[in-house]
Amino acid sequence: EWEEIKKTRAEELLALAETIKVLNDDDALELFKKTLPSASASFVQVQVTSESMRVRALALVRRATKGTSRSPQLDLIALALNGKIGFEKVLGMIDEMVENLKA
Repeated sequence: EWEEIKKTRAEELLALAETIKVLNDDDALELFKKTLPSASASFVQVQVTSESMRVRALALVRRATKGTSRSPQLDLIALALNGKIGFEKVLGMIDEMVENLKA
């Protein structure tokens, strides 16, 4: 029984040594570098990008309504972009406007 334990322990040590060798390999290092999050995937940048897109969209909606009669649909989109109402309702209205334009 002791011989079997020694044999199993030797196999475990050999497996650990091989694992360490694989992990220290240059190919493994390159693979690890690819899996780490890069600076372009940070939450701060995504939030800033989302905010800047919201501001741009609001400016476009305001520009579209400038000099024309007020559109309730565009006003609703502007309210959603300002965060005053839920955006799901606006998406529904946009879908409805697209259907009306197709008809």
